[in-house]
Amino acid sequence: MPDKEKQSIPIETVRTDTFSMKYFRFGSGAQTLVILPGLSIQSVMGAADAVAAAYASLTESFTIYLFDRRSDMPPSYTVREMARDTAAAFEALGLKDVCLFGASQGGMIAQVIAIEHPELVRKMMLGSSSAHVQDAQYRVLESWAQLAKKKDRVGLYLAFGKEIYPPKIYEQSRDALKAAAGTVTDEDLRRFIILVEGTKGFNIVDELDRIRCPVMAVGVFEDRVLDSDATMEIAESLDWRADFRLYMYIGYGHAAFDTAPDYRERMLNFFLS
Repeated sequence: MPDKEKQSIPIETVRTDTFSMKYFRFGSGAQTLVILPGLSIQSVMGAADAVAAAYASLTESFTIYLFDRRSDMPPSYTVREMARDTAAAFEALGLKDVCLFGASQGGMIAQVIAIEHPELVRKMMLGSSSAHVQDAQYRVLESWAQLAKKKDRVGLYLAFGKEIYPPKIYEQSRDALKAAAGTVTDEDLRRFIILVEGTKGFNIVDELDRIRCPVMAVGVFEDRVLDSDATMEIAESLDWRADFRLYMYIGYGHAAFDTAPDYRERMLNFFLS
């Protein structure tokens, strides 16, 4: 994993009356883009420089914020509660009318924010996400949680990588995944289990008609985590709208937002159109 102390992008903390949340920002554009990452075994705060490099093509148009989950995480923490806290962090920083990108679980959080706080979101893009985590879709997440509970760090990192990446990238990444597993702390595992369990029973399909901003859903036909049906269910609820867009990748795995070479271009075109 990247050495946080050697990162050039500083990690900042936003505080409210009830919690604190880490975030980082980069870019110098006039518009604001907020990224809500998906589930990760360790916080993406340790990869700030790598994230900034990946999104370099957007930095002239946007000032980009990426938020972690809250720091003091309770034993039970649902997606709705994650969204409530993230919206409060936006408000504490004075962020509103933002372009919002949510990846996987981050997309679940983004949808709730768009429903409950429409003034905060101007446009929203969802990557490999879901509005309804059905039992069959939860099984992969639950298998990860079981490995975390056993403190099988290597097994967890390998299982995680195998499910989110296409086979070729997974095989190329095996050594790096094993090395990363050696840096996982008990606190990392505790938080990961809470975040996984917070997705169980998530269902906002009946509320999607309350979203007022333009939406683009991007999925992957070979999504081995949430299944492509999750993206298609969102599309079925929103495709009657002229401002809804759908794009489905083939061959890039659940984490197409990291693996598809044209993903950032699609994001830029959608948000600036």
